[in-house]
Amino acid sequence: MRLRLVLGWMLLSALCLLRAQTIRERETFGGLSSLKAISDALPASKYLQEHVVDGKLRLSLHDAIVAMLTNNSDVQIQELSVEDSKYNLLRAHAPFDPSALASFNALRSFSQTFSQLQGAPTLTSLNQFSQLTYTQAFETGTSVRVDFNATRLTSNNGFFFFNPSIDTNFTVQVTQPLLRNRWLFANRAPLVIARRNLRATKATFEGQVSNAILRLVSQYWNVVQAHGNFEVSRKSQDAAAASYKRDKRALELGALPPLDIYRSESQVATRRVQTIQSEYQLKQAEDALRFTLGAETDPVLRALDLELTELPARDALLNIDSATALQQALEGRPELEAMRQALANDDTSIRLAHNNLLPDLKLSGTYSSNGLGGNQFDANNQLISRGGLGDSLSQLFGFGFPSYGFSLTLNLPLKNRGAQADLGTFLVSRRHDLFAERRLREQIVLEVTNAIHQLEQAKLSVAASQVALELSKKNLAAEQRKIELGEKTSFFVLDAQTQVAQEESNLLQAEANYEIAVAAVQYATGKLLEPYQIQIKELTR
Repeated sequence: MRLRLVLGWMLLSALCLLRAQTIRERETFGGLSSLKAISDALPASKYLQEHVVDGKLRLSLHDAIVAMLTNNSDVQIQELSVEDSKYNLLRAHAPFDPSALASFNALRSFSQTFSQLQGAPTLTSLNQFSQLTYTQAFETGTSVRVDFNATRLTSNNGFFFFNPSIDTNFTVQVTQPLLRNRWLFANRAPLVIARRNLRATKATFEGQVSNAILRLVSQYWNVVQAHGNFEVSRKSQDAAAASYKRDKRALELGALPPLDIYRSESQVATRRVQTIQSEYQLKQAEDALRFTLGAETDPVLRALDLELTELPARDALLNIDSATALQQALEGRPELEAMRQALANDDTSIRLAHNNLLPDLKLSGTYSSNGLGGNQFDANNQLISRGGLGDSLSQLFGFGFPSYGFSLTLNLPLKNRGAQADLGTFLVSRRHDLFAERRLREQIVLEVTNAIHQLEQAKLSVAASQVALELSKKNLAAEQRKIELGEKTSFFVLDAQTQVAQEESNLLQAEANYEIAVAAVQYATGKLLEPYQIQIKELTR
């Protein structure tokens, strides 16, 4: 009857352990040892090589963003933090990993006897011991240990009933904490914290990717603007050269005073300087963009000219109010998601610290069975029957000679200053994170406000620059008509040309600022990845 009770108790414990395993959140880590993780070879710029057309690197804004995410070293380094968090999550599973131990020992001994009751004048023996042990801890706090051992003893002792004797033992021990580390929470807490850290790392990486895209968008439109300024400078230089050629012809015909030729000639030189400056400003902007694209390591790509195909938007400009933008930011900014995970981890750590202040009370139950086999002798040292390991195992798993019991262990620290200090540290950390979250919200509000102001300013600047350019062109046409009629000198035409070039540069600046302002609004509201169909799950799969 007692044996049935013990076996029933062990079966119930096993069912509880199986239930604990079914509620565990499943995770696979098969890809953590991929070639990407262990290889020393760094990825090449294959994506950029696919966009070489007619000896130029032709890129739309979307192409540039994909190239940056594929090749940029900073992005690759930041992505590795996600991989590191995956390994930390894998490490959090380590306490629940099963272990198996196998051992074998052999000892032969010779000893001189001093009594006839020792069975032989010189006692010799060979003791061979084999053991198999399986241990595992579960998320319920339960730990299981299963031992199987066999001992074979051969001796010349005449008083042994079994020689050689084979003694086997099978033991199952189950230990369950009742106070500290009891049940699921305390044992799953490191796993929960590691999972949240992984989510927080992904959210942080999403913010870093958004920031990298914003920087790339700014550099892309800076190159577009610099290229436009270079073209404006060249066109202005050509116009000044045409005016100089016309004035030189008028001087030869005597229609222009000799001293007036220097005005148009100086304008040619001045605009030549402006063209040179614009050319090298373009080269610097292109070099900065190449660095962000990850093209600097390839000498072929580094030598190619950039051909950017994206055109600035001139119709259907973005309209968004501050309230809507702020609501989107508070819902979509990944930095807030990372902070929410950190606060949740603080709460879990505080609960875990309270758990560590509890006394350590453990209940253990043990059941074991024994078996004995070998050659059997009578009191006169006459062989009765032969046996071996099979007889011992048959007796062992027949459970005819069981042992069972339980133990209750209480470890009551009189002082637990370490656990108290841990609790205080986690409380301080939570308060720190609360202030950090408030500061982050304040920063987001400021970023959204500034981005909205930047967008409104850019829209007004585009409209005003278009009007100013149109009027400057009309003024240039009027001055050219006047000089054709002989009413004005070339001074007014040159001045009008300079004004047109300035207004064209102002429009380019305003259009680039508008595109950057749109990206800044999308970044501030947490929506920058959506227009380019970028998902962090794809980057960190």
